[in-house]
Amino acid sequence: MIKMKKHLFLIVAAVVAMVCNLNAQNMEGKKVLVAYFSATGNTAQVAQNLAQGIGADLFEIKPEQAYTKADLDWHDKQSRSSVEMADKSSRPKMANQLKDAASYDIIYLGFPIWWYTAPTIVNTFLESGDFSGKTIVLFATSGGSRLGNTKSDLQKSAPKATFIDGEIFSRNEDSARLANWAKRVVK
Repeated sequence: MIKMKKHLFLIVAAVVAMVCNLNAQNMEGKKVLVAYFSATGNTAQVAQNLAQGIGADLFEIKPEQAYTKADLDWHDKQSRSSVEMADKSSRPKMANQLKDAASYDIIYLGFPIWWYTAPTIVNTFLESGDFSGKTIVLFATSGGSRLGNTKSDLQKSAPKATFIDGEIFSRNEDSARLANWAKRVVK
């Protein structure tokens, strides 16, 4: 009986080691980052599950001033988000900076959809570093909108990067489904 338990333990340990090794190799040995902006927590949940599923580093794009519920009231044309989105040159300040963008090969970039595109703080993020030669895969959360012109809007902020259209996900997407999508979209 003890011998059987020992063999079972060794088999489980080998499987765990293989899974960890696959995650560490990320997309054929490339260094991968999941960067995201989340105003309400929905995109954060998807980003965390994606990073876990593919063994990627995680970076939260944090605004210098957090968004309040009133800031996010899209019915109010004077709310902070409405004003920012009406002005395509708006670049909200970030509270943090990605220090080592050059070390990543693939960046999965997540955000909520606001007015059929990414919030302008995502442009701030892209303009804050050199993403030349990087592959940037977009993903988003939304209450019903599609990606719209997001890809072309963001390409203006990092013209030397390669952008790949992504997908809209719900907050409850599991790591396995996200990992399968991530590996399929970057070939």
